[in-house]
Amino acid sequence: MIRKLFMPANQLRIEGAAQFALAVWGYHQLGGNWIGFVVLFLVPDLSWLGYLGGSQIGAIVYNLIHNNLLPLALAAAGFLDGDPLGITLALIWFAHIGADRLLGFGLKYPTGFKDTHLGALAGSDKPKWPQKLQTPRN
Repeated sequence: MIRKLFMPANQLRIEGAAQFALAVWGYHQLGGNWIGFVVLFLVPDLSWLGYLGGSQIGAIVYNLIHNNLLPLALAAAGFLDGDPLGITLALIWFAHIGADRLLGFGLKYPTGFKDTHLGALAGSDKPKWPQKLQTPRN
């Protein structure tokens, strides 16, 4: 149990849970509108439309939207400009990314949508290679 907890993929899921919780807490602290949160929470998933251009383009678009750099830039701009809207939008985006990591939806490889840095998603014909490669040997 303890060994499995410290596997890199599981640590990334725990990190995602912490990111989600902190983003939701920050959103609450700023008095964000919860209807707006629910409505905007899944907007980053529209990046799957990039897969209409093929696996390579899809992975690039998906990964661009599902890493923390753009919401971090948006949050920084919001803080520097004193713009609470930018900050709250960034927090929703951070929450989405954290929830995805918690649920095992990682950044995508160009080999297909189900091939992620956290392992192959269910239904993939590929083995869950990160977990297999990271299994400690006794």
